[in-house]
Amino acid sequence: MTNFSEVPWIKAHIELYQRDPEKAHMWDSTAVGGPGILPTLLLTTRGRRTGEPRPAPLIYGKFGGHYVVIASKGGLPDHPLWYLNLEADPDCELMVGATHMKAKARVAEGSERARLWKQMSAIYPPYDEYQQRAAGRTIPVVVLEPVGSQAGQRPV
Repeated sequence: MTNFSEVPWIKAHIELYQRDPEKAHMWDSTAVGGPGILPTLLLTTRGRRTGEPRPAPLIYGKFGGHYVVIASKGGLPDHPLWYLNLEADPDCELMVGATHMKAKARVAEGSERARLWKQMSAIYPPYDEYQQRAAGRTIPVVVLEPVGSQAGQRPV
């Protein structure tokens, strides 16, 4: 299993999100070969073995008041660690720019998955290529549903 939070550019994005969330939110991916400015959120899960907080910056879309992320891991044959942590405990935290909130994760299935996949691949077209090379793994589409009222969300 690869811990992507140890990859230098991902670690730098996490640190930027913690230091300057507005700058990290609309992230310029060109430095790592990406297509340009992409919307990112910082998902924090609890380690399924350690219980420690595990942050991960992810490209996202917002549809119907929920946030959607793709557990692609670049098309590798195994799921990312953050996804495995959500399988163990779907309660998580999000930073979307300076807005911090609690959320609950679930995996989209069927027609909802197909619709959300299409919307997310419009934001980041490489997702389609990642699915092709994922060695038979169906890449999960994860819906992050904020919990509590808007009043419970706080700027950081």
